[in-house]
Amino acid sequence: MWLVKAAIGDAVVTFMWIICASTIGAITSIIANMIGVQGMASLAITTSLIFVISVLFGLIADAFGGASFNATGAIDFYIADAGGDDDTLMSTVIRFPAQAVGAVGGVLALMELMPLEYKHMLEGPTPKVDLHTGAIAEGVLTFAITFVVLLIIIKGPKSLFWKNWMLSGSDRSWFKLHGSFNESCQWAILAAWFYRLVFPPPPASKPKTA
Repeated sequence: MWLVKAAIGDAVVTFMWIICASTIGAITSIIANMIGVQGMASLAITTSLIFVISVLFGLIADAFGGASFNATGAIDFYIADAGGDDDTLMSTVIRFPAQAVGAVGGVLALMELMPLEYKHMLEGPTPKVDLHTGAIAEGVLTFAITFVVLLIIIKGPKSLFWKNWMLSGSDRSWFKLHGSFNESCQWAILAAWFYRLVFPPPPASKPKTA
């Protein structure tokens, strides 16, 4: 029963996350135009928005009993042995599809509800190099960002404020890290295994015999 509730919570929170995260670019553009800034100032707006929604969704996820809105992240934390006591292989297998369903639902809702003048901002970046070079660059960047995110969340400051601020400033990590479930996902999982190699989990304590 807990696993069913967790899967439903994951789907709902992921649905909301996709809608909020995917509109960051449009909201940044609106705010920047309102106050008449661009360049680094625009980047500061984006970073601040990421920080706000990261904190907000952390609270929402807690309110849903520890819901996760990041399918790749759930797998990464399981591999890195940094999940909670309820994070088992079985729970990961069940919750991953629920998060994927929530993500697809969020995308479909955005395509219907996004105003036409901002709909082009939902498209991903267009590579300016050949496909092979772009794939390698995306993979290496995803690997590095995933490792940094794991390091911040697991080994970083205990303060919710500073942890989320570091995450929001790490090259807009949470959004770049989980932009797709193809080759980038594979590199993210590889980074999780590398993290486990660098920071191996403590050995399981053996039960004392009488």
